[in-house]
Amino acid sequence: MLADIDEKISKAERKTRQLGYAAEDISAQEFYDYMTGEIFSEDKTSLRDVLDSEFLMVHELVEMSELKKMGRTINKRVIVESPKIMIYEAHFTAMELELNYALLKKEYAWISTRLEAHQATVLEDDPHLPEELRPQGHVIFERFSKLLKAL
Repeated sequence: MLADIDEKISKAERKTRQLGYAAEDISAQEFYDYMTGEIFSEDKTSLRDVLDSEFLMVHELVEMSELKKMGRTINKRVIVESPKIMIYEAHFTAMELELNYALLKKEYAWISTRLEAHQATVLEDDPHLPEELRPQGHVIFERFSKLLKAL
């Protein structure tokens, strides 16, 4: 399994470089631990879901990379032991990169689906979202919604 994860990480790193993003080095073990670790949300996305989606791979790689850039150690408890503001800042950066990659690939249905989920599960119904980051979440939603409508 770790060899498969390592290969998927390499592919996702190349994709993020296409977007001008320099990801931190993430090992297959770190990726596995992060994806199978403790969380505070109701997210039901599995490791297999992520490994099977180039867009989710980009998202998770960027999310972990952003946490590393903030000085966090990627392990099974990083999500529950990190300040929520860090988790959501990393998530929003990852969301933007994921959606930009989907734009590059012209996968508009993916963008639409992810925006709907972002609105329903983060903007409207996430008790953990720090209030000071709520405007950033709305900016992402509005920007990509406008881009979709313009296509």
